[in-house]
This record gives sequence, C-alpha cells and structure tokens, in this order.
Amino acid sequence: MKKTIALGALVLAALAAQAAVSLAPLAREPGGDPPARFEGAPRHAAAAQPAHARAARNVGAEPTAAAPTADDVGDADSFGRNVRWLGLRQANIDLLEVCPPGPVDGFACQPLAPAGATVFAFDDVARVVLPGKASRSLLCHWFSPLLTLEWNNPGAAHVLVTLAYSPTLTVENPVLDDPALINPQTGLPFGGSLLTGMSASERHVAPLAPGMTYIETQRDSATCIAGFVSRRALIDNYGLSAALADEFFKRPTTVRMNVRGSATHLAAARLVFGLRIVGD
Repeated sequence: MKKTIALGALVLAALAAQAAVSLAPLAREPGGDPPARFEGAPRHAAAAQPAHARAARNVGAEPTAAAPTADDVGDADSFGRNVRWLGLRQANIDLLEVCPPGPVDGFACQPLAPAGATVFAFDDVARVVLPGKASRSLLCHWFSPLLTLEWNNPGAAHVLVTLAYSPTLTVENPVLDDPALINPQTGLPFGGSLLTGMSASERHVAPLAPGMTYIETQRDSATCIAGFVSRRALIDNYGLSAALADEFFKRPTTVRMNVRGSATHLAAARLVFGLRIVGD
C-alpha cells in the first residue's frame, strides 16, 4: 500500500512539472521570432523530415536547364538579356543647287551637278560616344531614313531618276589600337577602328516624263539582326581572341555615321537619317 502511494505521488509530481513547462510564457528571441516550444525542435517543417523523406519528395522535379548554345539560338552571348538604350543621333544631308556657307554640326550639304550624276560622300555626320561597359556583347542599330526628294526633267525625252545611298558606321575602340592586330577585312592594322555596314543601303529608280517636276517623301526603317558589332563577330570575322572581344565591350566606344551615294535629275533633296543604338 505504501509503495502504491509513493508511486502515485511520483506520477503526480511528474505531471505537475510537465504542466508547468507547458504553461510557462514563451520569451521572444531578439528579432521578434518566438523560440521553439521544446529544445531541439526545428524551425521549419522541411528540416523536421528525415533526409530520405526530403529526397523522395524531390523525385520528378525538373533539372536546371543548361544554357543555350549558338547552335540552339544563334546568339548565345546576348540570350535572355534586357535591351539597353544607348543613344540617339540624327544626320541631315541636303542636296541643293547652292549650299549655304560654312559647316553646321549635324548638317551636311552637297551642290547638285548641273548635268549627269551628283556624287556625295560624308564622314562623321553623326556620332554616339559610349562609355565603357555600356553593353556586354552587342551593339545594334535602328536606322530610319526620311527622304524628301524633288525630281525634275526639263528635257524633251523620258528619263530615269535615281537616288542611291549607302550608310556605314566607323567603330572606334582602344582595343583596336594595337598595331599587332590585323583586320582580316583589309589586311592592315585596325588603327583604332573598324568600318561596318548596317544592311540599310537603298537604290530608288523611277521614270519621269519630259517637262515634269514632282516632290515625294519616302520613309522606312531598318533594325539590326546580328548587330553592327558583336562579341561573336569580333572573334569570327575580325580575328580577336575571346579575351580581347570581352575587353572591347569594357572600353569606351565611339560610333560615327558615314553616308555615300549618288543621284540624277534632282532639283533638291533633304536626306534625314535617324540612328539609335541599343545593346545588351
């Protein structure tokens, strides 16, 4: 009987101690999160699961996709990157019987030939100066010509009026200053720059009746596909190493627009060329 009473007393004491622990107020740790109710209890449910249970739960999860290659997407260097807006310039070229005196920044003028074709060639008619690291692997153009053309045929026979122009970009970068670097396009040292086109050359041809004059406006745009310069092109087309191609985009770059062309039977013309540069 005494043993039964003693055992009962021990059980009651144990229950009272457990109740005291359960009812004790929980102090908050610094940072505001309450501690676990029992020492050693995990904070997160996932941590409470055995390792084999967590592994079983992840069965069937999709693996991390490998980065796409050039064979997959064509341009793996810029894949998935956002477009960066890098500058805007406009060049204005006039073809007139008499040009105004003196050069004006952003404007160029060519006097029209009294007979035959008028040939024009302008360098650095607009430029964009980019700081180092402006883009990571690509410089791309948006090129928008706006042409206002006044055609004139004072003769007695039908003629074909023509206008042809070809814009190019001179790309200057300190990486190209190394005299040991040879431009495969020319066989000569780069001399600090390379010349590239924009897939924006155009030729306009139309018949014009005798004694007829008319004015027209033409508007279009060309956007880049591969870019006028890219990391891949510097390696594959211009012979730079991968390290130099990467360094190219870390250095400041100046882009200058040039325009060459010819025209016949023009009384006057204004050629407005808008250039925007984007990168990645």
